[in-house]
Amino acid sequence: MKLRIVNLGVTFSAPGGPVHALRGVSFGTRDREFLCIAGPSGCGKTTLLRVVAGLQKPSEGQVERLPSAADRNPQVLLVSQERNLFPWMTVLDNAAFGLEMQGVPRRERRDRARSLLARLGFEGREEAWPHELSLGMKQRVAVARCFLSDPAVMLMDEPFAALDCLRRMELQQELLRLWDESHKTVLFVTHDIEEAILLGDRVLVLGGSPSHMLTEFRVPFDRPRSPALTFTAEFLDLKKSIAAALGMPILRGMTAG
Repeated sequence: MKLRIVNLGVTFSAPGGPVHALRGVSFGTRDREFLCIAGPSGCGKTTLLRVVAGLQKPSEGQVERLPSAADRNPQVLLVSQERNLFPWMTVLDNAAFGLEMQGVPRRERRDRARSLLARLGFEGREEAWPHELSLGMKQRVAVARCFLSDPAVMLMDEPFAALDCLRRMELQQELLRLWDESHKTVLFVTHDIEEAILLGDRVLVLGGSPSHMLTEFRVPFDRPRSPALTFTAEFLDLKKSIAAALGMPILRGMTAG
């Protein structure tokens, strides 16, 4: 599935007058593309994803969903930073929830969920409860549920933002492996430039007031990608270019080498 966002605007009512969160946002995804949107905290990235997911109505503009013949499930699913799991369900049942909603028989959906959870490090912990999990583990279950649900488009709202560097790196690599196998269309928002470059085919830069699309960068690196890529001169050059587009100060004396 492709997405086409046309002249999207979102305005909120506030005691001091209307607040224009987004205005004139237009872009499109390519089929089975991993598209990252980078921007500072508070620039409207979450609002944008909620509109694309159908959870919030835009004040102006529209979101067009363009299905392809290969889409088995035209659904669009959102994975956010938190509140992804049902506290009354085990890890296994949370992961298999989308399959249950699709009418997949209990044994089949649990077998499929168990297999993917094992890949994500949950072997032997499938019957744990969400309150027994760390934030990183909860995010892994949410990602598993999203992939098992097999939507045409996955929307990811900074799902790794609260994690430590090592855990974040591990989940980024697992996400890339899962995406490489499924090649779903992914719209991934982040305030982390390195994450955007490491994951994305393209990086769109969101900013300004009201927020709008500032520019676009094509990520030229072949896949698969590893964290070692982040230390290369080419990666650092692209990182500096995106930082400049965001208006972030570049440290004097910083070089790509």
